[in-house]
Amino acid sequence: MINRRRLVSALAALAIPVACFAQQPPAYPAKPVRLIVPYAAGGPVDSMGRLFTPRLAEIWGQQIVIDNRAGANSIVGSEVAARAAPDGYTLLLISASFTVNVTLYPKLPFDAVRDFTPITLIASGPGMLVTHPSLPARNLKELIALAKAKPGAMSYGSAGSGAPTSHLGMELLKITAGIDIVHVPYKSMAPALIDMLGGQVQMGMPTVNAVLPHLRSGRLRAIGVSSLQRSLAAPDVPTLAEAGMPGYEAINWFAILGPAGVPAAVAQKIHIDTAEALKGVDLRERIAAAGMEPKSMAPAELAPYIRSEIGKWSKAVKASGARPE
Repeated sequence: MINRRRLVSALAALAIPVACFAQQPPAYPAKPVRLIVPYAAGGPVDSMGRLFTPRLAEIWGQQIVIDNRAGANSIVGSEVAARAAPDGYTLLLISASFTVNVTLYPKLPFDAVRDFTPITLIASGPGMLVTHPSLPARNLKELIALAKAKPGAMSYGSAGSGAPTSHLGMELLKITAGIDIVHVPYKSMAPALIDMLGGQVQMGMPTVNAVLPHLRSGRLRAIGVSSLQRSLAAPDVPTLAEAGMPGYEAINWFAILGPAGVPAAVAQKIHIDTAEALKGVDLRERIAAAGMEPKSMAPAELAPYIRSEIGKWSKAVKASGARPE
């Protein structure tokens, strides 16, 4: 006869792995994921979100719901994300402006580093420094010499105070070169570009795809792109770093964050699956048409990158005296 006590012990031992298995969380994602876009529908950040999420949703077999929470230059939506449960089911899509806001606004309702989990970079794109052909400067060295000879005599147009590339990128250039060029802010880059074409302002740093037609027609002259690598859309145009400003970089980029405390395994899976989604030829072409290039950066790389961007833009904001619009 089997000892009753031994039988109970044996059955209990068998039950332990079953209980442990039952307690394991389901594979991520097991339900729809909310992606907060802290801007209104139709803008660049929203458009980027709607470009890549359909492919990522296919990979996951789960719906990705875009939640537009516009207000205060992304601050409203970012705060909502910071206060969400850190389970990976609420994510935040940001642009480089997220790192500018740290210095641009005197007080944020969250800590841009401590209150978020960096997950993955999605895409980035440079601006292109262009001039009106009436300027007697055909390269960066000549442009800097002209600006030093006539301080404050030339002007540049931007998409508005605090715009990462078109405004602060130009301010970073001014700081680095030690030159004085007057800033003329516009409501967006479109009217600024119109005045560049007309010669009302002599230069600017729009996106690459915005200026390509005008380079071909000769209505604008390319000086250099603001990334460390040449643009795939304009490989013949040197970078500003190549043209005489080593280390110069002022780009826009898009990345996914989560609230602080997202499990490392979940963050890594989102990064890996997003990188897989970005391999699609059709998606890459659509991102390129938006003036960007698909990029991937793991959580461990993205964290220090965001900190470095905060430091870089802090210098430009303080030097320019930029204020929220």
